[in-house]
Amino acid sequence: MSIINRPVLRVWRNPAYALFMCGGLPSYLTSWMQRVGMGWLAWELTHSTTWLGIVAAADLAPMIFLAAFAGAVTDRHDALRQLRLTQALLLTQALLLAILQTLGLLNIVLLIVLALYSGFVYPFHQTARHTVVARTIPREDFAPAIASDSALFQASRFVGPSIAGLIIPAFGVGSTFMAHAAGSAIFCVALHVLRLPKRDLILRSRGSLWQDVVESLAYVRGHLGIRSLYWMLSMGCIFLRPAQDMFPAFADDVFGGGATMLAWLVSATGVGALVSAGWIATRGHITGLSDVALGGYALFSLSILAFVATNWVPAGVVFAGLGGFALNTMSTSTQTLAQSCVTNELRGRVMGLYSLIWRGMPAMGALMAGLSAEYFGIRATFAAAALLCLATWFIAAPQRGAIRASIEHPHD
Repeated sequence: MSIINRPVLRVWRNPAYALFMCGGLPSYLTSWMQRVGMGWLAWELTHSTTWLGIVAAADLAPMIFLAAFAGAVTDRHDALRQLRLTQALLLTQALLLAILQTLGLLNIVLLIVLALYSGFVYPFHQTARHTVVARTIPREDFAPAIASDSALFQASRFVGPSIAGLIIPAFGVGSTFMAHAAGSAIFCVALHVLRLPKRDLILRSRGSLWQDVVESLAYVRGHLGIRSLYWMLSMGCIFLRPAQDMFPAFADDVFGGGATMLAWLVSATGVGALVSAGWIATRGHITGLSDVALGGYALFSLSILAFVATNWVPAGVVFAGLGGFALNTMSTSTQTLAQSCVTNELRGRVMGLYSLIWRGMPAMGALMAGLSAEYFGIRATFAAAALLCLATWFIAAPQRGAIRASIEHPHD
């Protein structure tokens, strides 16, 4: 096999996929800069894990209520047009953050309001985005294409926080908001240039939105593989992933390193996730990917347990990186398998449920973790969460053969 025919490189020969990825990369990069900026500003304003949890929940919680309906809307309408609209709305949020911070008007209440604003936009943005990505490539290239998408996202997760850690002390937190406004504008332009094949723009309309949601829930409930992997991803997102939203508190109170330590932790997480995404992309197939997802869940639990057990900076950075590797392994494998199984008629709704788990479940977890940390301590809170998730892995692991048989459909 020549190197250009390797799956991870072959997908980039598709002009629509290449345009979408290259146009989205600046937005990926700057979104992580803005997220670090919002988290650090919330910590500076309040020095409270509860407020940190509230800001994170405001950004993520609407996904719980809207994701399934957003998927139904996406399946009924032009996903590319929906993505263009929602990206313009996210650009507006970044501009508002930048302007208010420059004028000195941004307080914790406005920060929560603007986090909530993006929270209401993201369900429709994410379901449209999942649908558009899948329509830029043939089905046999889903595994390397989705993993390559994840690799770019995770590369930005490494580079973005690193840049934020440098520019926040030098230019202030508002610089991260200005950067995201620029990155969002670039993606808006790329989306308006992007064209999908006409055959992929067939609109579907059946019954009510609620009937569409019920149909997608029934499909997931009846599919052993998707149901099992979605359940484990839910547990990880509720109980373990909020540890990353609490990195400002870990950086300041546990490791004593301030904004610089925060950048190290988030960047290490991004490096680990990038390595994971690159590994999955180079595999180029889905055979054995369900076992990879299950292994990622177990490793994520162990890495969080190790992370909260130390206050030594090098160990904390290493375990944060290991957690990033494990979380991305679990989430990218789950997304790839679900995208490979589902039909175009159900894609928006099934991936809407994935978005609900990925962005919505951490909202509940962040809020619960923030409150628990105030009373029991941040390290004890996540130690208990990690042990709970390990217990659920031991329950699910014996079913891995049946899960594998139901969800893996090799194209080799």
